Order: sequence, then structure tokens, then C-alpha cells
Amino acid sequence: MTSDPLQIPLDQLRHAFEVALRHVEASAGSTVALEHDYFWSVPGDDLYDVTNEPSTLTIGQLSESWQHLEGLLADEDRAVGHHLVWLADVIRAIGHNSVL
Repeated sequence: MTSDPLQIPLDQLRHAFEVALRHVEASAGSTVALEHDYFWSVPGDDLYDVTNEPSTLTIGQLSESWQHLEGLLADEDRAVGHHLVWLADVIRAIGHNSVL
């Protein structure tokens, strides 16, 4: 399954996120409540190896991911790439929670 890497223009990604977030905001308001805090997580090394079944599942926590994002907002100079993973945790939960 080798192919050229998928190229994602960040301006288009940002726009898609803004459109999706506006949709949720229009129907849910300015705050969303997430019913679940804990979730199953597949470690990064296993996540993209689709030729093998994941050997390990871990447990993630939305409130912990959100704490990392609040820390980022408090001090933007401490941004690291993994903030996108924590952001994805929260966005995925919002998407799964939203039936709109």
C-alpha cells in the first residue's frame, strides 16, 4: 500500500474546520457537553499500520486532552505537534456526540 503522501493544504483544512464548527455552534450553541470522558485509543505506531491488528489499546481521557489545550491557550509559545492529537480527541468526541 505505498503511494504518494496525501497533501493537505492547511488553509483548506482550517476552512473545513471552521465550517464544521460553525455548523455545530449553530445547532448546539457556544458550548458543547460531552457525556463521556474516557475513550479507547490506539497508540500511534499501531494506528496507521493497517496490515496488522493493533496489539494494544490504551485509554484516553477527554478532560486531560482538554487540559492540554487550555494550557496551549494560556501559553501559545509552548505549542507542540501533539497538541493536534489532543485537539483531535476532543473534535472526534464532539463529532460522535453531535447527531445534527
